[in-house]
Amino acid sequence: MRFLIVSVGRPRDRALAEAIHEYETRAARYWPLETTEVREESARTAAPALVREREGRRLLDACEGADMIACDATGPQMASDEFAGWMREKRERGERDIAFLIGGAFGLSDAVRTRARSMLGFSRWTMPHELARLVLAEQLYRSGTIVRGEPYHK
Repeated sequence: MRFLIVSVGRPRDRALAEAIHEYETRAARYWPLETTEVREESARTAAPALVREREGRRLLDACEGADMIACDATGPQMASDEFAGWMREKRERGERDIAFLIGGAFGLSDAVRTRARSMLGFSRWTMPHELARLVLAEQLYRSGTIVRGEPYHK
């Protein structure tokens, strides 16, 4: 059983990319974690709905066979300790892989939302998808420290 982060595009900002890498590396010490970046669709010649659809297909293809969690501002939110408990439960049950899907600049397609097992919101605020990936990576790391009773989480 693995946890997957499947996101659209690569972080453009170098400092943000380094922070994402740092927290994904830290989180991988606690969870079987893999990341996949699917190609970002050019929005110069396409309408937002078409961009979402094409990126959505890529996201779905990248996590075939996994239970999908759509990361979206409209999804329910969990406190860090609740998320840690949820992660621990999934790992202990040894269920199918869990894929966290993070859309691109225009968000997730309806197809992704429909096929996802559930939704997860980080905040009701709209944030860049690169920042959403950093928030998820940090919370995966934090969850690992909570599960092991380490002092990072205060």
